[in-house]
Amino acid sequence: MRLLVLGGTVFLGHAVAAEALGRGHEVVCVARGTSGDVPAGARLLKLDRDDPEALAPLADERFDAVVDVATISYPWVRDAVRVLGPNAGHWTFVSSINVYADTKTPGQTVGAPLLEPRQEDGSTPAADPDLYGAVKVASENEVLAHLADRALVVRSGLITGPGDRSDRFGYWPGRFARGGRVLAPAAEGQLTQHVDVRDLASWFVDAGEQGIAGVYDGIGPARPLTELLDEIREVVAPADTEIVWASEEQLRDNEVGYWAGPKSLPLWVPPEDYGFTAHDAEPAIAAGLKIRSFADAVRGALAVEDELGFDRERRAGLTAAQETEVLDRLQA
Repeated sequence: MRLLVLGGTVFLGHAVAAEALGRGHEVVCVARGTSGDVPAGARLLKLDRDDPEALAPLADERFDAVVDVATISYPWVRDAVRVLGPNAGHWTFVSSINVYADTKTPGQTVGAPLLEPRQEDGSTPAADPDLYGAVKVASENEVLAHLADRALVVRSGLITGPGDRSDRFGYWPGRFARGGRVLAPAAEGQLTQHVDVRDLASWFVDAGEQGIAGVYDGIGPARPLTELLDEIREVVAPADTEIVWASEEQLRDNEVGYWAGPKSLPLWVPPEDYGFTAHDAEPAIAAGLKIRSFADAVRGALAVEDELGFDRERRAGLTAAQETEVLDRLQA
Protein backbone atom coordinates (compact mmCIF):
# COMPACT_ATOMS: atom_id res chain seq x y z
CA MET A 1 0.00 0.00 0.00
CA ARG A 2 1.16 3.52 -0.79
CA LEU A 3 0.15 5.79 2.09
CA LEU A 4 0.17 9.59 2.26
CA VAL A 5 0.15 11.12 5.73
CA LEU A 6 -0.74 14.79 5.83
CA GLY A 7 1.43 15.38 8.87
CA GLY A 8 3.70 12.63 10.10
CA THR A 9 6.28 14.50 12.14
CA VAL A 10 4.62 14.53 15.57
CA PHE A 11 2.36 12.40 17.76
CA LEU A 12 -0.60 10.84 15.89
CA GLY A 13 0.68 11.47 12.38
CA HIS A 14 4.11 10.13 13.33
CA ALA A 15 2.52 7.05 14.92
CA VAL A 16 0.47 6.35 11.78
CA ALA A 17 3.53 6.62 9.56
CA ALA A 18 5.54 4.35 11.87
CA GLU A 19 2.76 1.73 12.01
CA ALA A 20 2.46 1.65 8.22
CA LEU A 21 6.21 1.36 7.75
CA GLY A 22 6.25 -1.51 10.24
CA ARG A 23 3.82 -3.36 8.00
CA GLY A 24 6.01 -2.84 4.94
CA HIS A 25 4.03 -0.04 3.27
CA GLU A 26 5.45 2.89 1.35
CA VAL A 27 4.89 6.11 3.32
CA VAL A 28 5.01 9.71 2.12
CA CYS A 29 4.52 12.52 4.65
CA VAL A 30 3.57 16.12 3.90
CA ALA A 31 4.51 18.68 6.55
CA ARG A 32 6.39 21.90 7.08
CA GLY A 33 9.14 19.87 8.71
CA THR A 34 9.55 22.32 11.59
CA SER A 35 7.96 20.31 14.40
CA GLY A 36 9.93 17.08 14.17
CA ASP A 37 11.15 14.32 11.91
CA VAL A 38 9.26 11.59 10.09
CA PRO A 39 10.00 7.97 11.05
CA ALA A 40 13.03 6.39 9.42
CA GLY A 41 11.98 4.98 6.07
CA ALA A 42 9.28 7.56 5.32
CA ARG A 43 9.73 10.27 2.70
CA LEU A 44 9.06 13.85 3.80
CA LEU A 45 7.77 16.46 1.37
CA LYS A 46 8.21 19.86 2.98
CA LEU A 47 5.11 21.82 2.06
CA ASP A 48 3.18 24.59 3.79
CA ARG A 49 -0.57 23.94 3.61
CA ASP A 50 -1.29 27.60 4.24
CA ASP A 51 -0.33 27.99 0.57
CA PRO A 52 -3.44 27.10 -1.50
CA GLU A 53 -1.19 25.66 -4.22
CA ALA A 54 1.01 23.63 -1.87
CA LEU A 55 -0.47 20.26 -2.80
CA ALA A 56 -0.61 20.89 -6.56
CA PRO A 57 2.60 18.87 -7.25
CA LEU A 58 0.82 15.77 -5.85
CA ALA A 59 -2.38 16.19 -7.88
CA ASP A 60 -1.56 13.44 -10.37
CA GLU A 61 -0.11 10.97 -7.88
CA ARG A 62 -2.08 7.90 -6.80
CA PHE A 63 -2.22 6.92 -3.13
CA ASP A 64 -3.98 3.84 -1.86
CA ALA A 65 -4.77 5.66 1.36
CA VAL A 66 -4.52 9.17 2.78
CA VAL A 67 -4.57 10.09 6.48
CA ASP A 68 -5.20 13.75 7.31
CA VAL A 69 -4.50 14.88 10.87
CA ALA A 70 -5.18 18.58 10.13
CA THR A 71 -5.85 20.35 13.40
CA ILE A 72 -8.07 23.39 12.94
CA SER A 73 -8.12 24.63 9.36
CA TYR A 74 -11.04 24.10 7.01
CA PRO A 75 -9.06 25.47 4.01
CA TRP A 76 -6.38 22.82 4.60
CA VAL A 77 -8.98 20.06 4.51
CA ARG A 78 -10.89 21.53 1.55
CA ASP A 79 -7.76 21.88 -0.57
CA ALA A 80 -6.50 18.39 0.29
CA VAL A 81 -9.83 16.74 -0.51
CA ARG A 82 -10.23 18.51 -3.83
CA VAL A 83 -6.64 18.11 -5.00
CA LEU A 84 -5.81 14.63 -3.70
CA GLY A 85 -9.22 13.04 -3.23
CA PRO A 86 -9.87 12.05 -6.85
CA ASN A 87 -6.78 9.79 -6.87
CA ALA A 88 -7.04 8.44 -3.32
CA GLY A 89 -8.27 4.92 -2.72
CA HIS A 90 -9.24 5.60 0.90
CA TRP A 91 -9.32 8.68 3.14
CA THR A 92 -9.08 8.94 6.92
CA PHE A 93 -9.86 12.30 8.48
CA VAL A 94 -9.14 12.96 12.14
CA SER A 95 -11.95 15.00 13.62
CA SER A 96 -12.77 15.56 17.29
CA ILE A 97 -15.29 14.95 20.07
CA ASN A 98 -15.46 18.75 20.15
CA VAL A 99 -17.89 18.69 17.21
CA TYR A 100 -20.86 17.91 19.49
CA ALA A 101 -23.21 20.67 20.60
CA ASP A 102 -24.11 18.92 23.86
CA THR A 103 -21.20 18.48 26.27
CA LYS A 104 -23.35 17.52 29.27
CA THR A 105 -25.14 14.29 28.33
CA PRO A 106 -23.12 11.06 28.72
CA GLY A 107 -23.42 8.17 26.28
CA GLN A 108 -23.93 10.14 23.05
CA THR A 109 -23.27 8.54 19.68
CA VAL A 110 -22.31 10.00 16.31
CA GLY A 111 -25.96 10.83 15.62
CA ALA A 112 -26.02 13.50 18.36
CA PRO A 113 -26.46 17.17 17.34
CA LEU A 114 -23.36 18.96 16.10
CA LEU A 115 -22.19 22.55 16.26
CA GLU A 116 -22.92 24.80 13.30
CA PRO A 117 -20.08 24.43 10.77
CA ARG A 118 -17.61 27.25 10.26
CA GLN A 119 -15.56 27.29 7.08
CA GLU A 120 -12.51 29.11 8.34
CA ASP A 121 -8.97 28.77 9.57
CA GLY A 122 -9.23 28.62 13.33
CA SER A 123 -5.52 28.35 14.06
CA THR A 124 -5.34 31.87 15.46
CA PRO A 125 -6.21 31.76 19.19
CA ALA A 126 -9.74 32.98 19.82
CA ALA A 127 -12.00 33.43 22.81
CA ASP A 128 -14.75 31.32 21.23
CA PRO A 129 -14.61 27.85 22.85
CA ASP A 130 -16.74 26.35 20.05
CA LEU A 131 -14.48 27.42 17.19
CA TYR A 132 -12.36 24.27 17.15
CA GLY A 133 -15.37 21.98 16.99
CA ALA A 134 -17.20 24.13 14.45
CA VAL A 135 -14.22 24.09 12.07
CA LYS A 136 -14.02 20.33 12.47
CA VAL A 137 -17.71 20.01 11.56
CA ALA A 138 -17.13 21.99 8.36
CA SER A 139 -14.09 19.86 7.59
CA GLU A 140 -16.03 16.63 8.12
CA ASN A 141 -18.73 17.90 5.77
CA GLU A 142 -16.14 18.57 3.08
CA VAL A 143 -14.65 15.08 3.39
CA LEU A 144 -18.03 13.34 3.34
CA ALA A 145 -19.38 15.42 0.46
CA HIS A 146 -16.54 14.32 -1.83
CA LEU A 147 -15.41 10.97 -0.45
CA ALA A 148 -18.37 9.53 1.44
CA ASP A 149 -18.10 5.86 0.49
CA ARG A 150 -14.31 5.69 0.95
CA ALA A 151 -13.81 7.93 3.96
CA LEU A 152 -13.30 7.12 7.62
CA VAL A 153 -14.08 10.14 9.82
CA VAL A 154 -12.84 9.65 13.37
CA ARG A 155 -13.98 11.99 16.12
CA SER A 156 -11.13 11.41 18.48
CA GLY A 157 -11.30 12.05 22.19
CA LEU A 158 -8.31 12.35 24.51
CA ILE A 159 -5.33 10.70 22.81
CA THR A 160 -2.59 9.43 25.11
CA GLY A 161 0.66 7.50 24.95
CA PRO A 162 4.09 7.91 23.35
CA GLY A 163 4.54 11.42 21.98
CA ASP A 164 1.72 12.99 24.03
CA ARG A 165 2.97 16.27 25.48
CA SER A 166 -0.37 17.67 26.59
CA ASP A 167 0.04 16.37 30.17
CA ARG A 168 -3.72 15.72 30.32
CA PHE A 169 -3.26 12.00 30.99
CA GLY A 170 0.45 11.54 31.59
CA TYR A 171 0.36 13.69 34.71
CA TRP A 172 -1.31 10.89 36.64
CA PRO A 173 1.11 8.02 35.87
CA GLY A 174 3.97 10.44 36.47
CA ARG A 175 2.55 11.60 39.77
CA PHE A 176 1.58 8.17 41.10
CA ALA A 177 5.00 6.76 40.22
CA ARG A 178 6.50 9.27 42.67
CA GLY A 179 4.40 7.91 45.52
CA GLY A 180 3.44 9.67 48.74
CA ARG A 181 0.12 11.45 49.27
CA VAL A 182 -1.55 12.16 45.91
CA LEU A 183 -4.25 14.80 45.59
CA ALA A 184 -7.13 13.63 43.38
CA PRO A 185 -10.69 14.78 42.59
CA ALA A 186 -13.51 12.87 44.28
CA ALA A 187 -15.68 13.31 41.19
CA GLU A 188 -17.98 10.36 41.86
CA GLY A 189 -20.39 11.20 39.04
CA GLN A 190 -17.81 11.73 36.32
CA LEU A 191 -16.91 9.17 33.67
CA THR A 192 -13.72 9.53 31.70
CA GLN A 193 -12.16 7.91 28.62
CA HIS A 194 -9.07 8.02 26.45
CA VAL A 195 -7.43 6.18 23.56
CA ASP A 196 -3.78 5.28 23.11
CA VAL A 197 -2.17 6.84 20.05
CA ARG A 198 -0.79 3.46 19.00
CA ASP A 199 -4.28 1.97 18.91
CA LEU A 200 -5.63 4.78 16.73
CA ALA A 201 -2.64 4.51 14.40
CA SER A 202 -3.14 0.77 14.00
CA TRP A 203 -6.83 1.26 13.21
CA PHE A 204 -6.09 3.94 10.63
CA VAL A 205 -3.68 1.67 8.78
CA ASP A 206 -6.20 -1.17 9.01
CA ALA A 207 -8.78 1.18 7.49
CA GLY A 208 -6.55 1.95 4.54
CA GLU A 209 -5.84 -1.73 3.97
CA GLN A 210 -9.45 -2.88 4.38
CA GLY A 211 -11.44 0.12 3.16
CA ILE A 212 -13.21 0.80 6.47
CA ALA A 213 -15.58 3.75 6.07
CA GLY A 214 -18.04 5.66 8.21
CA VAL A 215 -18.14 8.17 11.06
CA TYR A 216 -17.05 7.06 14.53
CA ASP A 217 -16.08 8.40 17.92
CA GLY A 218 -12.47 7.23 18.18
CA ILE A 219 -12.18 6.64 21.90
CA GLY A 220 -11.94 3.89 24.48
CA PRO A 221 -14.71 2.80 26.88
CA ALA A 222 -15.83 5.29 29.53
CA ARG A 223 -15.55 4.49 33.24
CA PRO A 224 -15.55 6.40 36.54
CA LEU A 225 -12.67 8.81 36.94
CA THR A 226 -12.05 7.66 40.51
CA GLU A 227 -11.77 4.04 39.32
CA LEU A 228 -9.33 4.98 36.57
CA LEU A 229 -7.10 6.92 38.95
CA ASP A 230 -7.11 4.11 41.48
CA GLU A 231 -6.05 1.64 38.78
CA ILE A 232 -3.19 3.92 37.70
CA ARG A 233 -2.09 3.81 41.32
CA GLU A 234 -2.17 0.00 41.24
CA VAL A 235 -0.12 -0.14 38.05
CA VAL A 236 2.74 2.27 38.81
CA ALA A 237 2.67 3.54 42.40
CA PRO A 238 4.80 2.37 45.35
CA ALA A 239 2.86 0.22 47.82
CA ASP A 240 2.48 2.95 50.46
CA THR A 241 1.00 5.54 48.07
CA GLU A 242 -2.13 7.22 49.44
CA ILE A 243 -4.83 8.97 47.42
CA VAL A 244 -6.30 12.02 49.11
CA TRP A 245 -9.72 12.50 47.57
CA ALA A 246 -10.87 16.14 47.55
CA SER A 247 -14.35 17.42 46.75
CA GLU A 248 -15.09 19.91 44.00
CA GLU A 249 -15.69 22.57 46.64
CA GLN A 250 -12.37 21.87 48.35
CA LEU A 251 -10.46 22.01 45.08
CA ARG A 252 -12.14 25.19 43.91
CA ASP A 253 -11.57 26.82 47.30
CA ASN A 254 -7.88 26.11 46.78
CA GLU A 255 -7.95 27.52 43.22
CA VAL A 256 -7.31 24.17 41.56
CA GLY A 257 -8.56 24.22 37.97
CA TYR A 258 -10.22 21.66 35.74
CA TRP A 259 -8.69 19.59 32.92
CA ALA A 260 -5.62 21.59 31.82
CA GLY A 261 -3.52 24.68 32.34
CA PRO A 262 -1.54 25.89 35.37
CA LYS A 263 -2.52 24.48 38.76
CA SER A 264 -5.05 22.02 37.39
CA LEU A 265 -6.00 18.38 37.87
CA PRO A 266 -6.07 16.65 34.47
CA LEU A 267 -9.10 14.55 33.43
CA TRP A 268 -11.30 16.36 35.98
CA VAL A 269 -14.11 18.32 34.32
CA PRO A 270 -17.08 20.35 35.59
CA PRO A 271 -20.50 18.65 35.66
CA GLU A 272 -21.65 20.57 32.58
CA ASP A 273 -18.93 18.73 30.61
CA TYR A 274 -19.62 15.20 31.85
CA GLY A 275 -20.87 14.25 28.39
CA PHE A 276 -17.62 15.40 26.80
CA THR A 277 -15.70 12.59 28.50
CA ALA A 278 -18.28 9.81 28.14
CA HIS A 279 -19.11 9.02 24.51
CA ASP A 280 -20.18 5.61 23.24
CA ALA A 281 -17.04 3.72 22.19
CA GLU A 282 -18.73 0.49 21.11
CA PRO A 283 -19.38 1.36 17.42
CA ALA A 284 -15.69 2.14 16.83
CA ILE A 285 -14.60 -1.01 18.65
CA ALA A 286 -17.04 -3.04 16.54
CA ALA A 287 -15.51 -1.41 13.43
CA GLY A 288 -12.04 -2.63 14.35
CA LEU A 289 -10.56 -0.19 16.90
CA LYS A 290 -8.58 -2.44 19.23
CA ILE A 291 -7.96 -1.07 22.73
CA ARG A 292 -4.75 -2.22 24.43
CA SER A 293 -4.65 -3.16 28.10
CA PHE A 294 -4.96 -0.26 30.50
CA ALA A 295 -1.67 -1.18 32.18
CA ASP A 296 0.14 -0.96 28.83
CA ALA A 297 -1.43 2.43 28.08
CA VAL A 298 -0.41 3.72 31.52
CA ARG A 299 3.18 2.53 31.09
CA GLY A 300 3.32 4.16 27.65
CA ALA A 301 2.28 7.47 29.20
CA LEU A 302 4.74 7.04 32.05
CA ALA A 303 7.56 6.55 29.56
CA VAL A 304 6.85 10.06 28.24
CA GLU A 305 6.96 11.45 31.78
CA ASP A 306 10.27 9.72 32.43
CA GLU A 307 11.69 11.12 29.20
CA LEU A 308 10.55 14.71 29.77
CA GLY A 309 10.96 14.87 33.56
CA PHE A 310 7.99 15.20 35.88
CA ASP A 311 9.12 18.54 37.35
CA ARG A 312 9.26 20.33 34.01
CA GLU A 313 7.04 23.31 33.25
CA ARG A 314 3.73 21.57 32.62
CA ARG A 315 0.74 22.25 30.39
CA ALA A 316 -1.52 20.55 32.91
CA GLY A 317 -1.21 19.41 36.51
CA LEU A 318 0.10 20.64 39.83
CA THR A 319 3.69 21.33 40.77
CA ALA A 320 4.97 19.49 43.82
CA ALA A 321 4.82 22.72 45.81
CA GLN A 322 1.24 23.45 44.75
CA GLU A 323 0.08 19.96 45.64
CA THR A 324 1.77 20.07 49.03
CA GLU A 325 0.19 23.41 49.81
CA VAL A 326 -3.30 22.15 49.00
CA LEU A 327 -2.79 18.92 50.95
CA ASP A 328 -1.58 20.85 53.97
CA ARG A 329 -4.62 23.11 53.86
CA LEU A 330 -6.98 20.14 53.60
CA GLN A 331 -5.31 18.45 56.53
CA ALA A 332 -5.53 21.62 58.60
